[in-house]
Amino acid sequence: MTTRLAVLYGGQSGEHEVSCRSAASILAHLDRERYQVTEVLIDRDGGWHVDGRPTPLPAALRVLRAQDLVFPALHGPYGEDGTVSSLLEWLGVPYVGNGVFASAAGMDKGVTKRLLAAEGLRVSPGVTLRPGEDLSPEDQRRLELPVFVKPARAGSSLGVVKVNEWAGVPAALEQARQVDPKVLVEQGARGREIDVAVLQHPDGRVQAGPPLEIRVTGAGFFDYDAKYDGGAIFQIPAPLDAETTEVLQDRAIRAFEALDCRGLLRVDFFLPTEGSTEPIVNEVNTFPGFTAASQFPQIWQQAGIEFAALIDILIAGALADQDRVRHSGLPRPDRAVHQLV
Repeated sequence: MTTRLAVLYGGQSGEHEVSCRSAASILAHLDRERYQVTEVLIDRDGGWHVDGRPTPLPAALRVLRAQDLVFPALHGPYGEDGTVSSLLEWLGVPYVGNGVFASAAGMDKGVTKRLLAAEGLRVSPGVTLRPGEDLSPEDQRRLELPVFVKPARAGSSLGVVKVNEWAGVPAALEQARQVDPKVLVEQGARGREIDVAVLQHPDGRVQAGPPLEIRVTGAGFFDYDAKYDGGAIFQIPAPLDAETTEVLQDRAIRAFEALDCRGLLRVDFFLPTEGSTEPIVNEVNTFPGFTAASQFPQIWQQAGIEFAALIDILIAGALADQDRVRHSGLPRPDRAVHQLV
């Protein structure tokens, strides 16, 4: 018996193209004997397309509702931020990946930092600035240069600016606010860049993969160009001693639990080379890049889980989670949404 599966991708965020790349990799690795696949694209203008055909929104929602499972391969706002999770919850259809809270909290870098700090995890000092707010003299005295100015709710390092002099902050704020009016100014952490992937198996077991070290080949930082144009080298496993590896994996799983994640998470750390060796959580990604060249699949490939098997694990986990909810007696949304749309 095949599983009816919709892959939902695209979206209106600045990461539309990244989402399309992730979806292309997922679609290429799905076993068509196990899955009856429907492609659902949201274009840059918000239009919906089912299997390449422009489709009115009510009809597209009925297509999603008819699936056994949806695999949202969306990055950034209007997708990875909990909006699509909320839609799928309303439709009553199971889906791969994180729920509404984890997606929304993980998307907002300021909120993420507060939740992880409350869990006892180490984060870099920073300040969240809302529209019209500027960096105060007190904040400048508290933070050390360099600082990174980041859109609070964006991914793929879009709009991120490294500032080496305080005079450069206003221009950096203006650039970041073109992506999101809410901005995080964060003290730059010094150390090795290490990513850890977290995967939840269908039996509920949560596993952290071998750490990955990022080495940027140019003089800059791990920005959009370095991520997607070959400006970085990944080393898996990172050359670390067993104790440090265990600490990083423990902190990644704690972040997964603190954000109430489900299915998957990538946690990006800085591993200090001076002073305290406690890892600094830089950011989290509730739906990391999913091309064959992305960190998350590469980490699990190194751990012995090939791309197609990784997809199967996530799908089986989402279906198992649906079964656990059904057997718990908790209510699910009414699936008769065709009456509403």
